[in-house]
Amino acid sequence: MSQPPSQLESPTSERAGGSLWFVKEVHAHESSLRSYLRGSFPAVRDVDDVVQESYLRVWRACATQQIRSAKAFLFTVARRLALDQVRRERISPIESIGHLGGLSVLDDGPGLVEAVGQRERIQLLAQAIAALPERCRDVFILYKINGLSRKAAAARLGLSEKTVEAHTARAMRHCEEFLRRKDMMRAFRK
Repeated sequence: MSQPPSQLESPTSERAGGSLWFVKEVHAHESSLRSYLRGSFPAVRDVDDVVQESYLRVWRACATQQIRSAKAFLFTVARRLALDQVRRERISPIESIGHLGGLSVLDDGPGLVEAVGQRERIQLLAQAIAALPERCRDVFILYKINGLSRKAAAARLGLSEKTVEAHTARAMRHCEEFLRRKDMMRAFRK
């Protein structure tokens, strides 16, 4: 079933053995390599290119030298390729355009319908927040809108963190109910 380590360590003995070595020792780490690259190098646009180039370089290297740990070597090669790509991007950023017909030359912003819809949703949310009880509204604005931590919002308002949590939950329920009622009323008008 399993091959002796000497055959797995060196793919150079014969082409078929090399392919088997590559599948078992290198290609088997594809999913973890992709996860590592996406997590460690979010600026890399095409993870597939880095993975494929890494495979190619590992394959070339194994033809000329003994590789003790294929996984470590693969990840090292991929890390270096990703770093090179990030450096090149910083020096001369190139943005892929794709199809030129899809470019919006005159207007880069959202369309009129989207802008009006977004403005309407923001106004509805503002109405929902304004309808909250005063203390609940203050907590909600500090914690959810301004982004203060629960602890900071509690300190600023002289409340406990549990109270901030309770007011926030109450505000969220109230806003959700408010928006549901408005949506139902809009549906009846149509």
